[in-house]
Amino acid sequence: MRRVNGTTLLIAALVATLGALAFPVWSYADRSGTGEANVDAGTVNTQWGPLTAADRDLVVKVRLAGLWELPAGQQAIERAPTKAVKEAGDHLVAGHTDLDQRVRAVAAQLNMELPNQPTAQQQGWLRELTEASGATYEEKFANILRNAHGKVFALVAQIRHTTRNSLVRQLASDANQTVLDHITMLENTGRVDFDALAREAAGQTTASPTGPAPPSGKSPQSPVPATPSGDTSFTSRPSPSSAPAP
Repeated sequence: MRRVNGTTLLIAALVATLGALAFPVWSYADRSGTGEANVDAGTVNTQWGPLTAADRDLVVKVRLAGLWELPAGQQAIERAPTKAVKEAGDHLVAGHTDLDQRVRAVAAQLNMELPNQPTAQQQGWLRELTEASGATYEEKFANILRNAHGKVFALVAQIRHTTRNSLVRQLASDANQTVLDHITMLENTGRVDFDALAREAAGQTTASPTGPAPPSGKSPQSPVPATPSGDTSFTSRPSPSSAPAP
């Protein structure tokens, strides 16, 4: 009886030891935080290459951008007091009319559903523009849209760099050209608050702000408190200081 109990205990101990050794391997391989798991999470195969969750997110966000930026551009053409803002609005309309046709074609090929209404946040930006007038309207228009475009510029570049799907890669290339054109036109209005953009970006980084030494004979300026931003997505809200109460 003692021999049986001893053998049983020995076997149980061996099983427990093997389980403890194997568990870290299984848990690590299945863990969503690993780089390989993040690349493959939600990925489906298509004839144009793997389509990841991040790829699909970009396609949806390109569509959402057009749903609010196109009417914002139309509004600027009709209401803006100055020629520069009207021209920026015209570029928004032309750019998103073309880009929306492309994203709908890509989505159809990839068998993806697209939204037909802007998000609640985007609708809020449109209401904010609608309620403004004169110089205040132009400041809101330039800063809300410039901030949103600046953030999507980085996102589109990242997807363009990493996607393995040729359709998404081409869409990202098209979107990048359109976004850069819109950024340029918005900056040409002379209404963009670059200080506010810099302060918001500073609030999102943890790196040392010192960087290289200043030019000879120059002293670094005193740091300005940064205003944190709650969202860095394609449709994240612009800094309040850049768009008075995108």
